[in-house]
Amino acid sequence: MAGYVQDAIMLLGDSLTQGGTIPYGFCQQLADAYNRKLDVLVRGLSGYNTTWIFPVFEKMFAKRTEREHVPNVQLLTIWFGANDATIPGEQQHVPLEQYKANLSKLVHMVRDPSSEYYSPETRIILFTPPPVNTIQWIEELRSRDPPKTELDRDFNVTRQYAEGVLEVGRKENVPVVDTWAMFYEAAGREEKNLAKYLTDGLHLNAEAYKLVYNALMKAISENFPDIHPDKLNMVYPKWEIVNNGNYMELLKDSAVRK
Repeated sequence: MAGYVQDAIMLLGDSLTQGGTIPYGFCQQLADAYNRKLDVLVRGLSGYNTTWIFPVFEKMFAKRTEREHVPNVQLLTIWFGANDATIPGEQQHVPLEQYKANLSKLVHMVRDPSSEYYSPETRIILFTPPPVNTIQWIEELRSRDPPKTELDRDFNVTRQYAEGVLEVGRKENVPVVDTWAMFYEAAGREEKNLAKYLTDGLHLNAEAYKLVYNALMKAISENFPDIHPDKLNMVYPKWEIVNNGNYMELLKDSAVRK
């Protein structure tokens, strides 16, 4: 194999994934934990829903015939719903049943042996959308130019979409990180207290992303312990065992882990 190719984790989602690259965001923390073990590919697209992502995912995720010189994706996380759960009539809205079907379709694209994107080595973890704080969010909408005076999201509707992810997880036998329950419990089951974790009622702050990171690492440890960073050796050996007498033989293979 020519060049340096390292296996990877792909983080697929909307702005909650895209925003995870902020300092101490879950993407940044994950990249640090898997440094020289797995590359972390952030594929978050702000504003996208589960319907719009398909033509994009088809370009992001290599077909089985294209994988010789690209990283094998060892873990795929799928985090959508914050936009799908906008109320009917909004541009980003996806009906709940279609949302669940879309999530299942994404899973099947990777898991189904008849799919051109079949990747048997790829583990999958789903995320629920977190709760929306409509108290904060309406203020965010009013501050825009032009301002919006009516909510485009509803607290209980987003909860229904979170429950939909749990249904898909059970149906497809895929682990789920339930960020909706995690944040709601952390906020003392009070919508107003979600302001501790949300910058504007919808998007997460650094403290929230720490919780997301910890929850994801717990899910990896419980479901896919073989790819937990503590169980993986580094790609290429530590410098202490390299010397001028052995470096060519030791470092010629990019797949070696020490």
